[in-house]
Amino acid sequence: MAVVKKSRLYPFERNRYFYGKLLTVRDFESEQKYVNDKRRLLNRLLYGSGVVSGMQVVPVDDKTISVEMGVAIDYIGREIVIPAPVTLKLSMIEGFTNNEYKKNVYLCVNYDEKGKEPVHSVGNSAVRSDEVSEYNRVLESYRLSIVEEAPAPSSFEFVRLMENVVIVYQDDNVRITQRMPKYVNAGEVAEVRLVVEKTLQTPRIAFDFEYEAKGFIPLGPEGNSVSFREAGDANETEFVLVYNVKAPEETGVAALLRIPSQKAKLTIGDEIIPIDANASHSIDVVKEPVAERILKDWHERSLEQAVEGSADQSICLAKISLLQMGPTYMIEKVDRVPFGEYIENASLLQRLGQSSRGAALHKFFASAEAHDLEYDAKPALDVTYHPDRNAFDFKLGIPRPQPLYDEIATGTMEVALESIGKTGGFFFSRGKKNFISNEISHGLGDGQVTVVVGLEENESSLAAERNGSGKRVYYGQSDVFKGTEFEPDIPNVSLGSIVYPEKGTFRIGMKLQGETETTASVIAVRWWAFKSLSGAAPAIDSRLAEAIAQAAAGRE
Repeated sequence: MAVVKKSRLYPFERNRYFYGKLLTVRDFESEQKYVNDKRRLLNRLLYGSGVVSGMQVVPVDDKTISVEMGVAIDYIGREIVIPAPVTLKLSMIEGFTNNEYKKNVYLCVNYDEKGKEPVHSVGNSAVRSDEVSEYNRVLESYRLSIVEEAPAPSSFEFVRLMENVVIVYQDDNVRITQRMPKYVNAGEVAEVRLVVEKTLQTPRIAFDFEYEAKGFIPLGPEGNSVSFREAGDANETEFVLVYNVKAPEETGVAALLRIPSQKAKLTIGDEIIPIDANASHSIDVVKEPVAERILKDWHERSLEQAVEGSADQSICLAKISLLQMGPTYMIEKVDRVPFGEYIENASLLQRLGQSSRGAALHKFFASAEAHDLEYDAKPALDVTYHPDRNAFDFKLGIPRPQPLYDEIATGTMEVALESIGKTGGFFFSRGKKNFISNEISHGLGDGQVTVVVGLEENESSLAAERNGSGKRVYYGQSDVFKGTEFEPDIPNVSLGSIVYPEKGTFRIGMKLQGETETTASVIAVRWWAFKSLSGAAPAIDSRLAEAIAQAAAGRE
């Protein structure tokens, strides 16, 4: 069944009926053509082209896909209907070749017509001796096909109207494009997107370049340097790197952004790939809002530009990523409608426009975070603008205040006692009168510190209850208070410490001095660590003693 491939328009003609008119095949065909052509013209101009509903593509197994029922409109306004789900092996679809497996292929759908219900042609049999059959119906159907080359971004009308796209590099397995707005306003921050597309089995890609700008001002800490590195564990076939530039303050000029080939380095795996072409953007700086300028271009396009030249273009339903598995292949991933060929419902778009009216389109949003810098560093402010959501990200570096006093840390360590005999004598462990702690982190970092150690008496001890003094800490030899009202209810032990300056830790050593009656089952050791700003461990003097006393008073 022949299918018209061109969308050339003719003046619309209607059949004129009158009594006694002889109706021929031409008249009936003209009737159908009038209705179909007018509807298709309005479809194309009012709704555009793409998937209206359904047509989801899902993998069934390693070599098979299923396309769900759905509706689409092609690039000359013809309706494409898949009336029932269809399941096919990739090898059974037109256009699929078996000689290359490690690539991305694209599943497309096209309008197609098929003859249906063959019947005997009475009229033709009157003039021909052999039996002649004609189709009684024409089935408006569809045709699925595989395309192994991705369509150029500029082949889509909405891209041509809104974006300036250049191809930086392209081969059978890799395509690198750079995209930015076709128009910008004076002083506006424009987003530039570097899009890297590859097959799954292509080695990792790295791309570094320095762009040249005429009118544009580079933004960001890297200036005009751009560096892309593919994520090591990502099972992806498309990556987007975004950087920003600021448009000139003057309108009515064209700002230029260019990637010189000599300043670009592309690495695929371990191989350095030469860049032959100089990718270049020329962006118009306009006075009116960008949306108005795009609408102006839309309104001023000719009818031929709106309709002609798209008859053979397919609707891409899915990008299918294949992996080579020895002598065959397997489907690794399916991305639905990879080029955004959708037709949205007008009622839905109206409601979405009402919900966002006066909100996000006319407000700016900001997020901020702060981080510490060295006390002698200068404050730092890094600002990133996201024009797609009118958002600013502020990162503020604030110098830490210079410490006015030396650093002090404190803590406690508890040691369980084991009583033996009737005298209440004790050992740290049976038969052993020495105790060495594990390494303790004082939290002041590496460097020299001085550690002071004392025994802390519990508030519930007998001595504390007698004099009502509450918790006490004894430094040095506690037996000097024996026989006084300040006699501690703790063992008589000698204390020492070992400091590890490179590790920021220390140990506490304890040794029993004779036997002491005690009701305590656990003794608490209070330690203080002191570090000077100079990093040298100072001698224990009145300043250290005063600092410890002040800190102890603060804790209580």
